[in-house]
Amino acid sequence: MTTHPEALGTAPSALTTAAARKLATTTKTPPQMQGISPRWLLRVLPWTETKGGTYRVNRRLTHTLGDGRIEFVSTGADVAVIPAELREIALLRGLDDEATLRTLAENFTQREYAPGDVLTTRGEPVSELLLIAHGRLVKLAAGQYDDEITLGVLAGGDHVGDQILTPAPGAWQHTLRATTRCTVLALPAQRFEEIAERSPALRGHLDQVLSRAVPRQNRRGEADIALASGHVGEHALPGTFVDYERSPREYELAVAQTVLRVHSRVADIYSEPMDQVQEQLRLTIEALRERQEHELVNSREFGLLHNADLSQRIHSRTGPPTPDDMDELISRRRKTRYLLAHPRTIAAIGRECSKRGIYPDRVEVEGTAARAWRGIPLLPCDKIPVRADGTSSVIAMRTGQEDQGVVGLHQTGIPDEIQPSLNVRFMGIDDKALISYLVSAYFSAAVLVPDALGILEDVEV
Repeated sequence: MTTHPEALGTAPSALTTAAARKLATTTKTPPQMQGISPRWLLRVLPWTETKGGTYRVNRRLTHTLGDGRIEFVSTGADVAVIPAELREIALLRGLDDEATLRTLAENFTQREYAPGDVLTTRGEPVSELLLIAHGRLVKLAAGQYDDEITLGVLAGGDHVGDQILTPAPGAWQHTLRATTRCTVLALPAQRFEEIAERSPALRGHLDQVLSRAVPRQNRRGEADIALASGHVGEHALPGTFVDYERSPREYELAVAQTVLRVHSRVADIYSEPMDQVQEQLRLTIEALRERQEHELVNSREFGLLHNADLSQRIHSRTGPPTPDDMDELISRRRKTRYLLAHPRTIAAIGRECSKRGIYPDRVEVEGTAARAWRGIPLLPCDKIPVRADGTSSVIAMRTGQEDQGVVGLHQTGIPDEIQPSLNVRFMGIDDKALISYLVSAYFSAAVLVPDALGILEDVEV
């Protein structure tokens, strides 16, 4: 312990540091902020100029009857399907009879399955419609050499067995086995037929849908373009045209805003050596950019997590994000450019790789070394949520308008702009001598074709 000389009753023989500091100039840092992240999504997205504040995505006409995900409500341990959600089943899309939908929903029975239980067996007749309310199941089929191969994974919101809505349901093409504890709602085919007999609206709807002539399509569901090849001589060539979507999606620029207030006295006499207004603006802009990235990931209107096509959403086969899951994710699209995941998810991927003795490469992105999977940068993004049950998601995307990928939207050249699509506008001084500045950032994101964006969902971290 150090004792001050004055405490011992002796006078100091030299100027003390405490007194010397009264004349010294303190070396200071600019204001620091813990909430600043790398914001990789903002850095790697190609930004497209959006004049007029709206961006329209024109696509070829696609013929789909419905391929949505079903939602449920629960009361304690009891689970029920929301009647309107039954329209997400392809053959029920467009059915507007609420009473019939309610009757169908009430006739589902709840079942519980343990890991390893078999729900359907390949080759047996399809006798019921199954809605997956909770859990994970794997679809299995016989391989070429009598081994068992995996066709895919089903999880909460998926459904199978909608063949019972047709006159000839046929047989199951796969075996469905639970890999976790599962809650399933089942509607027997016989019960559905009884409801259909009492509902003219349901019978008429199904007759119309099943008799509808669906134009020829390519494997993506787009209207086919008639072509001829391999012919010789004066072969009659087919005529064709490329049809477009009747109602293309339009993205409007969203905004993140705040009003920054600085007292005139602070701005006038406390701005040396650092400008108080500039430091306040700097930190406010950092917070706006953080919110911008959060919205690009989580917004229900244009965020990546909510705008990935259902055909591009896959589930982990075992829970944690394994190398097999990562390969499945990037195989869903050509030219996957970036992978984004929460840092905890990246750590979980690393653990699974270490278990198999796999050591992923590192690549350079904008001068920074980053982890990679199959040469594709795996970038951290803490805006991807880790849910209360310890699950998260991995985003895979192709970027750029030239590659029909994901693009960021903004508009440059706005009034009082200080960064691209971000401006600071003076709002005046009130009677309390507070100077006000309106700080605004305008942005959005667009997915040009469905396979540009994929999600590995509900991975355990």
